[in-house]
Amino acid sequence: MKTDQIYDYIERLGNLLRTDSRRGGAEHGLQPVQLEALHYLSLCNRYSDTPMATTEYLGQTKGTVSQTLKVLEKKGFLTKKIDDNDKRVVHLKVTKAGDKLLKMFIPSRQFKDACQQLSEKSQTQIVACLKELLQTTQHTNGMKTFGVCHTCRYNQKKENNHYFCNLTQEPLSSTEIQLICREHLNVA
Repeated sequence: MKTDQIYDYIERLGNLLRTDSRRGGAEHGLQPVQLEALHYLSLCNRYSDTPMATTEYLGQTKGTVSQTLKVLEKKGFLTKKIDDNDKRVVHLKVTKAGDKLLKMFIPSRQFKDACQQLSEKSQTQIVACLKELLQTTQHTNGMKTFGVCHTCRYNQKKENNHYFCNLTQEPLSSTEIQLICREHLNVA
């Protein structure tokens, strides 16, 4: 088994990514968890852009995420909007300033440069292996997948590039199906 080696490499890469994130975020008075939250919110759909979903995705406490969101809102990197149908639900949207910040730091310049040094074949193999490892880890441990909508068993393609979520019973746009959803279930 190569478990220890795989863990060591992923753990080291994670530390290097957090170091890059820490440097980039520090320029704007942000902690790595704040950049991670902002990044998640830039990738998720309307079912997953809530404080609770952010908490689940990051695996942090409600208090940590609450403070994180307050900082991001205060700095103008995200806004809060009450749901039109359910006034108890708050949606979090990344602002243009937040998008600009993310484009500068995620992924970091150092990580982009390192990936560009790899062949297309190596990049494809790494993506496939990491995807398989992530899915296996999530499945084995009963974790939510937070996958992209178009890979979900609930997503149904209709005529003329229209989509429908069989879980929420709502239509989905072609843009929405490219986003992360907390209700995601892998296709069997």
